[in-house]
Amino acid sequence: MPIIKWTPFLEPFEDMNKMFEDYMPARGGFTGLVPAVDVYQDKDKVYVETQLAGIDPEKVDISIENDVLIIKGENEKKSEVEDKNYYRKEIRRGSFYRSVPLPTHVIGEKASAEAVNGILKISVPKAPGTKPKTIKIKTGKK
Repeated sequence: MPIIKWTPFLEPFEDMNKMFEDYMPARGGFTGLVPAVDVYQDKDKVYVETQLAGIDPEKVDISIENDVLIIKGENEKKSEVEDKNYYRKEIRRGSFYRSVPLPTHVIGEKASAEAVNGILKISVPKAPGTKPKTIKIKTGKK
């Protein structure tokens, strides 16, 4: 009995993306992974979270320049199985890079980062002039 390939709804689009990635030149010469991020803020700080499962936090570089956060590193493959012996290979390995424009001006020198349970959380204080200010409207009524 032959093996029937399971094809979920979006898989053809993934195949198309892979095809374009193979034939399109990489932007800036980079061809690695692009990790997903969550970005949110409160009145004092901007926070960025991304998954680092299986990645040594010591091998991740974080920088902030012109209110743009840059996260880069490498997810090394450690396996005793040869590539040709895989039945299905979906876990992506290799270099990763993500640049995230932050929603406001920040003080990059005071940023901090911590990795807990596979999640990297970066917090960056907002620059003093960027905190919300309430403005009262003057009316011309007499």
